[in-house]
Amino acid sequence: MSNVLVTGAAGFIGVNFVYYWLDQHPADKVLGLDALTYAGNHNSLVEAEKNPQFKFVHGDIRDQSLIEQLLRDESIDTVVHFAAESHVDRSISGPDAFIDTNIIGTHSMLKAAREVWLEGPQGRVPHRFHHVSTDEVYGSLGPEDPAFKETTPYAPNSPYSASKAASDHLVRAYHHTYGLDVTTSNCSNNYGPYQFPEKLIPLVLINILHGRSLPIYGDGKNIRDWLYVDDHARGIDLIIKQGKLGETYNIGGHNEWTNIDIVNLICDLLDRHFTQDAELKARFPSAPAANGAQARSLITYVKDRPGHDQRYAIDATKTTQELGYQPAETFETGIQKTLQWYLDNEAWWRAVMDGSYKDWIDQQYKDRKAS
Repeated sequence: MSNVLVTGAAGFIGVNFVYYWLDQHPADKVLGLDALTYAGNHNSLVEAEKNPQFKFVHGDIRDQSLIEQLLRDESIDTVVHFAAESHVDRSISGPDAFIDTNIIGTHSMLKAAREVWLEGPQGRVPHRFHHVSTDEVYGSLGPEDPAFKETTPYAPNSPYSASKAASDHLVRAYHHTYGLDVTTSNCSNNYGPYQFPEKLIPLVLINILHGRSLPIYGDGKNIRDWLYVDDHARGIDLIIKQGKLGETYNIGGHNEWTNIDIVNLICDLLDRHFTQDAELKARFPSAPAANGAQARSLITYVKDRPGHDQRYAIDATKTTQELGYQPAETFETGIQKTLQWYLDNEAWWRAVMDGSYKDWIDQQYKDRKAS
């Protein structure tokens, strides 16, 4: 039995990981920590809080004394560190928050772990600090370049990816300098339930339902490797249980798509849903399919964002060969599950889009349209 601390537990991947871990490891106790900034939604954990094995704490990873207290009071032996600012557009317009959370916050977590697990009165205690990172730290690939391996040199191109690269290096340094038991995973683009609507897939879904334009950066040919969020959780589970200390493992979906092909697929799938479910026309009267049009009619091309990486692709051979990792979902099955979840959980995403987030996304929409 383990006592697991999940940072960023109210964010998209953290929420899904909490549900995955409670389901797969019912004897473990899970403590969720989140600062509940704009992307952290406590309501996403409603079902988790019905489970006596789960507890939520509202707190900031930069608060080292709080982290130390939680590690001690809850006898935490495993940290899964998701907490991070993660939206590239936001990092371009406001990089300071990314430095504060992703670098300083991760360092506070590492200092707390060292203090409690390595230097406490009882001496060294069994532990694992798993750090969750991104494929964006490796930079950008050309169309014919081989996919990113764990040995690919870092070449971050945005304030977001640079801050994540820095945090990766800190985790590595705490292992080699102090002997902290760490592992790191670098994943490709995640999608699935509970994803904040600033990201591509939920943003496209919700804009179609509202009949709003779908602004596509540049020519839309930027390529990403897409990973269903539960497959990501499964990969982290394998790394924690079987991974070698100090090692980095790539977790990918073996699933490269251009952005425009993703958008076209979502458009076509939603149009099909509207033809099969008459109720959707009443629920979403502004959607093109509710008015005899196609969702693809909403696509508009806008000026590319600064530093927009052309292609990401993950080579997960090491994780597959050493740990037996394979994604369970194809993109076709995963995107259908995701689309259905958003249609079934309208109240969730409407609540998320209220307030300051709505103001921000409206401004982004206007800026893209103007460009």
